[in-house]
Amino acid sequence: MKTINLAEKLAQFDGHWDPHVVADYNGNDVMVVKFAGEFPFHVHPDTDDFFLVLDGEITMDIEGRESHRIRAGELFVVPAGVTHRPRAEAEAKVLLIEPKGEPNTGDPATAAAKPRI
Repeated sequence: MKTINLAEKLAQFDGHWDPHVVADYNGNDVMVVKFAGEFPFHVHPDTDDFFLVLDGEITMDIEGRESHRIRAGELFVVPAGVTHRPRAEAEAKVLLIEPKGEPNTGDPATAAAKPRI
């Protein structure tokens, strides 16, 4: 058990769309990531996708539905099987929770590594 300072963890890297694991929680990876620009549309067939905006603002585009603006202090859950794309006009800092081993794109062939920091 230890306290984790998310601002300190986010300060350890500069890249975008590159999640870093900061903790484990009930078989899930708790990660921090920086968003800027657009991530590709993708789907997680078997798991929900959890986003908590720590700083900045993101837009979640949902295929065939209205987009959602998510601001600092707000969270958004994309249900399993829903095609979506996060994007950010300016850099945003986000906390993600995903089952261990879940590719961030929903596809292992295109997924980013999730280093632990």
